[in-house]
Amino acid sequence: MTFWLWLFLAAGGAYVASRVATGAVLEWLQRRAILDRPNRRSSHRVATPRGGGLAVSGVVLAAWALIALAHADPAPRDWLVPGLALGLVGVFWLDDLRGVSVGLRLGAQALAVGVALAVMPGLGQVFQGLLPFWLDVAATALLWVWFVNLFNFMDGIDGITGVETGFIGLGAAAVALVTGWDGAQAFYGLTLAAAALGFLAWNWHPAKVFLGDVGSVPLGFLAGWLLLGAAAAGHWAAALILPLYYLADASLTLVRRALARQRPWDAHKQHFYQRAHQGGLSHAAVATRVATANLVLLALALASLAAFGPAPWLSLAAAGLTVALLLGHLAGHGRG
Repeated sequence: MTFWLWLFLAAGGAYVASRVATGAVLEWLQRRAILDRPNRRSSHRVATPRGGGLAVSGVVLAAWALIALAHADPAPRDWLVPGLALGLVGVFWLDDLRGVSVGLRLGAQALAVGVALAVMPGLGQVFQGLLPFWLDVAATALLWVWFVNLFNFMDGIDGITGVETGFIGLGAAAVALVTGWDGAQAFYGLTLAAAALGFLAWNWHPAKVFLGDVGSVPLGFLAGWLLLGAAAAGHWAAALILPLYYLADASLTLVRRALARQRPWDAHKQHFYQRAHQGGLSHAAVATRVATANLVLLALALASLAAFGPAPWLSLAAAGLTVALLLGHLAGHGRG
């Protein structure tokens, strides 16, 4: 009973803190005129404060630090991972303010990922023993850096990244609770989800504040830590299913742009969700469709944990079909 009470209090505290802190940061951003001004590649029409991620990232990092303090014997990673995310907050807040080079962006991400991997439980087992240790580690690093970037790329309309972060955090917590994998992971995941929900109160359409790179990059880093940790613990199907929509939309868009010889880091409006918005769906309509698909993916991620043999593969196939239907639906609106 005590565990569940503390879990509830942690989630509730993260939600309230995120909602209050985002409001305070919004007022500060407005006073400083730190605004995201519309351009031809934007999906908004009104100059909107950018940098709400200062509040969300700050709340999540504070929550994770408190969870580490609550450990009787915290491991080095309990402090190191939030500390690395804090470093990303600093670099990408600077990027939001005046822009930094692509090299610095990627270098900061690669450094954070490389150091975090050194303390990851189950290092070398993310690909379930199918790869030699060194290749597993290298592939995991590349996958994590890509995940951090796609999290940033996909933050292009009101509400979408708050929704995605919430479901990944909730899913990671649910996997930990169902499997008994690691009680601390339930706290980490649920506080991540609750903080994202508190931010959504300000970011749902019409958004009063945007997350900014200072939010999307550190949150992508922390979400990646939870997912890769789950995969290394053997829950690979759930770890792949939970973020599958973001993985598919971002990866397919990258391939399409690469074939057109376009630089992947340039701003654009070619993601499936962006094309659906251009085709007439509102921000809220697109984000609601993504949330609905993520609810199905969450259920399938939990189904993949069933004891009978083909459960992971059946769940993964159903998840692939769910995402394909969503992408097809969004693309259909984009053509309209």
